[in-house]
Amino acid sequence: MEKRVMTDGKRRRGFVATAALLSGVLTLSACGGGDDGDGSGSDSAKKPDKQQSQVDRAAAEEASEARIVISPKSGSDNASINGTKVTAEKGKLTSVTLKVAATGEEVAGTLAADGASWKPNGSLERSTRYTLSAQAEDAKGREVHENATFTTVSPANSFIGYFTPEDGSTVGVGMPVSFNFDKGIANKEAVQEAIEVNSTSGQEIVGHWFSDTRLDFRPQEYWKANSKVTVDINLDGVEGAPGVTGVQDKTFSFTVGRAQVSTVDAKSKTMEVVRDGNTVKTFKISAGAPETPTYNGQMVISEKHKETRMNGATVGFTDDDGEGEYDIPDVPHAMRLSTSGTFIHGNYWGADSVFGNVNTSHGCVGLNDVKGAGDPGQDGAWFFRESLIGDVVIVKNSDDKQIAPDNGLNGWNMSWEDWKAGSAL
Repeated sequence: MEKRVMTDGKRRRGFVATAALLSGVLTLSACGGGDDGDGSGSDSAKKPDKQQSQVDRAAAEEASEARIVISPKSGSDNASINGTKVTAEKGKLTSVTLKVAATGEEVAGTLAADGASWKPNGSLERSTRYTLSAQAEDAKGREVHENATFTTVSPANSFIGYFTPEDGSTVGVGMPVSFNFDKGIANKEAVQEAIEVNSTSGQEIVGHWFSDTRLDFRPQEYWKANSKVTVDINLDGVEGAPGVTGVQDKTFSFTVGRAQVSTVDAKSKTMEVVRDGNTVKTFKISAGAPETPTYNGQMVISEKHKETRMNGATVGFTDDDGEGEYDIPDVPHAMRLSTSGTFIHGNYWGADSVFGNVNTSHGCVGLNDVKGAGDPGQDGAWFFRESLIGDVVIVKNSDDKQIAPDNGLNGWNMSWEDWKAGSAL
């Protein structure tokens, strides 16, 4: 047998070839994906995919089932000031934090006892950016987190209705529900429809638009004594004019007290106070002088001041020098009857003999009183003490015209037919 001897050169060439072959195998294993052409791969090729799927499956099994829903949506730039709410599905909320973005000031809110929802305790500010962070957990205690940032509607794009009477107040039978809007309302029907007024008396209540900014509600006759009136304001999101929406969503109520209606007779210079159908007091008064008579008509007390300043210049009564014809800094027991400046008030500067005998005022109704409003036995003090905001004062037999229905809270000087004609519904 022939014996072959491998020379050094052959050894080197064989080593290079073997190294090249091994290198190709290693390269193929690292980059080829394990595909040998028949659709099958080696165990080492399948191992990374198998490991990743196991990791994904384990992560999914550990994920919380709870879901957090935040309103408004993150990124909203015209959000309602009343619409913020956080709810949890398939779990319960454990923490919610709402802050003013610019200052970090936290907004107080209430988390429901069952952890299902959270809301701020009041309305948010307009034109303000807020950040909200919420955390919830499912039945297994697995947590989930959500965050949102939003900006509330601007004053330029929203309207508010300032209303009277005050929530929880007790008022007289003549008190209307009166709204004054801070912007003109073009869509009167939608706005009026969004305000619901109901009374335990069962009386029909109708709204009347005096202007684009004023809407009053009243029944045909005075409110029934001792009834309760509830007003639901659902203006949030209601478009009052193009690009201008309401922001109010609230309910308020008030109680109607005893029925007190006082009648001033400018001719006899007396006032009769009738409460629940019975005359309880008759006063001597001094009404408007012949050159400045008092308005006739039904007037509602809209303000009460133990003392107030009255200057003629503020209502057009001036001397040649432009100064007020009168300027009394401490008029006692004053109660407003009109926007234009008609009051019923105490009078300490007139002699006792004036009352019941001479009309001397610039249009107000005066009752005998003392300076300082400190004597409870005076006529002015008694009437002030026994009167409510919303009580009716009727003036008759004056030489002046009837007061305009929109001059104060005096819509009672309009027939029911005319009142209903001013409704948008």
